[in-house]
Amino acid sequence: MKLVSYTESQGGDSQARYGVVVGDDAILDLTTAEAPTLRMALSAEGLGGIAARAEVLAQQAQGIPLASVLLLPPIPDPDKILCVGLNYILHAKEANMEVPAHPSIFVRFGSSVVGHDNPVSHPGISEQFDFEAELAVVIGRRAYRVSEEDAMGYVAGYSCLAENSIRDWQRHSNQATPGKNFMGSGAFGPWLVTPDEAGPVESMIVTGRLNGDEMQSDSAANMIFSVSQIISYLSTFTELLPGDVISTGTPSGVGFSRKPPLYLRPGDVFEVDISGVGLLRNPVA
Repeated sequence: MKLVSYTESQGGDSQARYGVVVGDDAILDLTTAEAPTLRMALSAEGLGGIAARAEVLAQQAQGIPLASVLLLPPIPDPDKILCVGLNYILHAKEANMEVPAHPSIFVRFGSSVVGHDNPVSHPGISEQFDFEAELAVVIGRRAYRVSEEDAMGYVAGYSCLAENSIRDWQRHSNQATPGKNFMGSGAFGPWLVTPDEAGPVESMIVTGRLNGDEMQSDSAANMIFSVSQIISYLSTFTELLPGDVISTGTPSGVGFSRKPPLYLRPGDVFEVDISGVGLLRNPVA
């Protein structure tokens, strides 16, 4: 099952809605007054309840053409976006940093990401706007102090995240928050894919392309900290809520490590392509 959040691209209705993708080219609208966002639906009825409603609706309603809507981040209103730094060995090496003993965690704000095919915003104030392709994990139910063995049972699904960074602002101090949170600098989408459709994380290949050229590619099996380890670690100090987003780190090949460095410029197009999950594409404005 693929779940999207969207607004109508034509007409006067600008309300954010959500639905299930059918046949790869249509959306069945699942929005209700009781659960007006996908995050609220996950909290109120869980993935099972959403799937049951989608199955009934598929027998009764005609879908909205996918091409007629503007896609938002799958979770437009997350309580938290938690990101993992240095989670691939080769990326740690290219950054000249030691492989961490514990996950390196920082946060992103919801306003720092846009949806599929929406332009990401070059910050203007810096030329060091770097690309980062990452696998995103969306939490499906409340998780606090969960074990690694149980952690995957809390996953609602997966998505693509362009966890783009403004490198000089990231290094203003020993924490990365300013360089990770410029308005609209990252992207998230195109949809949330449930685990049964996405397949095992270890089989996913995370690829980043700049203007059609492959910059990054690695197997998610090569993450230093697995999804289950990350969820368990995060849930030790904070309660993970339905709709919370975890970005799991980027493979090697980012722009700052290249000689000469290669950064995003207005007019560029960056894609995050993850097998089993989808392709997120964003121009740079």
